[in-house]
Amino acid sequence: MHEDAGYYLPAAVLGAALLAKLPALVRGWRSATVRTVNALLFLPCAGFVLSSPPTITAVNRLTGISNLSALLVHCIMTAYACASLVLLAYWRGESADSARTRRRVRAWKTACCMVIVALAGLFALGDVPVERPRDFDTYYATTPFIREMLVLYLLAYVAASAATAVLCWSWLLDIGRRTALCESKRTAVGRPLQIGLLVLVISALANIVFGLFKLIAIVARWAGRDWDVLNESLAPFISVSGMMIGVGLLVPAYGPGLIDRVWHPLLGIRALGPLWSLVRRSGLTPGSRMFLPPPWYAGPEQVLLYRMTTIHDWMLALCVHCTDEVRQAAYRQAKERGIAEREAVAVGLAAMFTAAAGARAGDFPPATEQSTLAVAAVRAAEAADRNLLVSISRALAVAPALTGAVTGALGGRSSR
Repeated sequence: MHEDAGYYLPAAVLGAALLAKLPALVRGWRSATVRTVNALLFLPCAGFVLSSPPTITAVNRLTGISNLSALLVHCIMTAYACASLVLLAYWRGESADSARTRRRVRAWKTACCMVIVALAGLFALGDVPVERPRDFDTYYATTPFIREMLVLYLLAYVAASAATAVLCWSWLLDIGRRTALCESKRTAVGRPLQIGLLVLVISALANIVFGLFKLIAIVARWAGRDWDVLNESLAPFISVSGMMIGVGLLVPAYGPGLIDRVWHPLLGIRALGPLWSLVRRSGLTPGSRMFLPPPWYAGPEQVLLYRMTTIHDWMLALCVHCTDEVRQAAYRQAKERGIAEREAVAVGLAAMFTAAAGARAGDFPPATEQSTLAVAAVRAAEAADRNLLVSISRALAVAPALTGAVTGALGGRSSR
């Protein structure tokens, strides 16, 4: 039962991913790339299910054809290898509709169909009466037509893996040569692609070794030797290799979106942490909040948007209590300590808003003249620093002693 989990567990993971992408498949059915990505989820899922010994037995009994699952698995894995190369052709080509890409895809598909037809024909001509759910390849290695089917499948599998490894490695080197030209693009798009290509190279090399070991075990049977251990020892790792190929293909497809919609917002939420803590400690409820608190299942983008909006409203509510004297004093002390201009400006604003929160909590009267100067300073800082909220938050975390000292010395007095 534990051995069977090695087949059903990755199948369940791939099946869940396929169900999650089903709406996108329905919407984008006309896109060849979308169809190929979903095929790369479905084919290994079906392959893992059909490779499990209980499923093999059930299929054979249901169809009345002994060892039919072996043929189905070989055909599915051949189609999977073809789909991997097709997706790489779409990614590498300038467009999925370009003539060169269409010719390359057509060649891969034609070769795949020919191999599958040949596998089915050889299986039909062969005789495999004894059900062998675990060692079909080596048990029937000397059976006429079946041995040709096994060799054809393994050669095609190794060839497709080698083509994948060469294509991915050359593409990886090409990306490495061009990364210096556009660092921002490398971070947003190139890095997931590089990771995916590296995983594909490793998994393709593993598949080559796996296929060659199977071939050696089969050839050994032809010579009357029993080297089945080469086949049996690597069998548990084929599921790992299949999952690695899925990861390598899905990371470039979904990695940029995850970086933009998950990773970057999470970094933003973390960067705003000290300022958000100050907002929550102040206990202020802005009078005009654009958004309600996000639900517990909200994504990082929604949480970040809510926090930024709340912080802006909080700062707006504190404007009447802001005093430019506090900001200038904190700014001067920061400069005296050798802090850079941008960070010193953030330290001044952090001290000013901290003092304003304390002044409002203490029911001090608004400082109208001082607040006008403070608002002008905030607008100037926003024009010079697009990430002003993050800079203020860092100032609260990096220079809390300086901010607190200035706030304590001048906050109450200037707010009066």
